Parts: sequence; C-alpha cells; structure tokens
Amino acid sequence: MFHRESDWLLNGPALDAVRAQIRAWLAEDVGSGDVTTMATVPPGHRSRGIIHAKEAGIVAGLPVARLVFETVDPELVFEAKISDGARLERGTVLATVEGSTHSILMGERLALNLLQRMSGIATKTRIYADAIQGYPARIADTRKTTPGHRMLEKYAVLVGGGTNHRYGLYDAVLIKDNHIKAAGGVREAVMAAKAYIPHTMKIEVEAETLEEAVEAAEAGADIVMLDNMSPADMKETVRRLREIAPRVLIEASGGIRPENAAEVAACGVDILSVGSLTNSIQALDISLDLNEQKKVTKP
Repeated sequence: MFHRESDWLLNGPALDAVRAQIRAWLAEDVGSGDVTTMATVPPGHRSRGIIHAKEAGIVAGLPVARLVFETVDPELVFEAKISDGARLERGTVLATVEGSTHSILMGERLALNLLQRMSGIATKTRIYADAIQGYPARIADTRKTTPGHRMLEKYAVLVGGGTNHRYGLYDAVLIKDNHIKAAGGVREAVMAAKAYIPHTMKIEVEAETLEEAVEAAEAGADIVMLDNMSPADMKETVRRLREIAPRVLIEASGGIRPENAAEVAACGVDILSVGSLTNSIQALDISLDLNEQKKVTKP
C-alpha cells in the first residue's frame, strides 16, 4: 500500500501511459502549430536550449522533460546534467537540449511546466522528510493530486524522499467517516471489507478518537489512521494500539505542517500523510534560455 521505489515511472506500462499523456498535452498546447515561432524563426534554424534553476530546491522530472522533447522531435538531443533528486542552487544547469529551434520552442512550455511542478513537489516533500529525520516515521502523499497528473506527482514525492499512499480507489481499502456511517459502525465496516476483498489487500480505517482506533484494530484493520488528533491524544492512542495490536501500522493525518511534523512523528506513528504535498504546491522557478544562460538577478 505504501511504495518508495521511484524507478517505475519510465518502465513498461507506466512509460506508455506517460508518453500518451505527453502527446495529449502537446496537442492541447501546440494545436495546428506554433504560429509565433513559425512567423519569427527561419526554417532550419538551430539552437541549444539551456534549462536552469532560478531558485534552490530539489529537481524532479528530468526524464519526463526528455520525453517531451523526444516526442516533439526525435532528432533533438537532450542531455541531463544532474539526476532527479539532486539539490539545486540558483543558476544550476539541469539539462541542455540541442537541435531545431522550432522544435525546442514547441516543447519548451510543456517540459518546463512539468519540471517546475514536479520539482516543487519534490522540494516540499524533502522539507517534510528533513523535518522528521531521526524518527522511524515516513512521509506519504494522498489522492489529492491534479487530475491527469497523479502518476507524475506521486513519482515526484518519491524523488523528494517520501512514500506513496494508495494510488487510487481500487488498490486498497480506506474506510473513512462516511463509510463508517453508511456501514453502521467501525467493526461493521471492517468486517464487510474483509468479506469482500482478497486476502492480499490491506484495510485501513480512519479514526477520530481513541475508541474508534481501538475498535478498528480489534476488528482486524491493517492500518489505523489517526485523523486530526492532538499530540496528547495521538500519543495515548499510539500507546494503546501498540498494546493491543503491535503489528498494526499507525498513520497520522490532518493539519501536519513542516513546523509540527517532528512533534507528530515523536508520538510514535509510522506514517505521516500530507495532502498538501501535491494539492498546494509552489512550482519551482526553472527556465530555458537559448544559447546563452541569463544571469539570475532575483534573490
């Protein structure tokens, strides 16, 4: 249910899916043609695009940027100068792309949009991961992703040092308050899920109180999510769960920020799930200059 490996993005079915998305996004942006470039740049003109960071952070998405330019024009030569996960400083050159100026400019915006957002996610994830360094807990994402971008955004979380929660509604059971209400209670929901799913699928239950958490663990939940609990309540709930169900995985969720992440981790939870890793992101400032890199003047 929780996944760390980041090398799945450009392998097999995932690679095919990313390529299909890139083709659709290019069709949305380019349409019948880049009229500005066709009007102003002579045919056959060639350039070297320099992709560089204008602020510090963690880079994610270089293989995706390469795919964008390869999809626009297979003759473009893309060369990454660093690897995903590297720390950037202002002025760091991420990659170069050489070939037809028309092709470079057609792919520029999509490549940068993806690089900027994915790097913003990786940067934010690393801030959270650094905040709980020294604790055994891990930082996880949620399903609060941009429609159509979930695969790339979850990849960026991994690059930033986080962990992926379930990918969608189909790969794990996560029983929340509305499910509990509709099922008639925590135990009823867990037992219904156990009867429905294969033995290989995990069951997680969202609990707002110690009593709900204990009931979920006693009913056989694999994971108990402590939702919006105070540190004091969370610490006591973790203590009780460790007593009655030592093997249950405990997740904390709700209101977790870099400033209080260590306090939450200190309560003894295994996972801190943070929706803002993907749904409230400031894109990292990354630019592409032709032939000569502009000086970065802003602080």
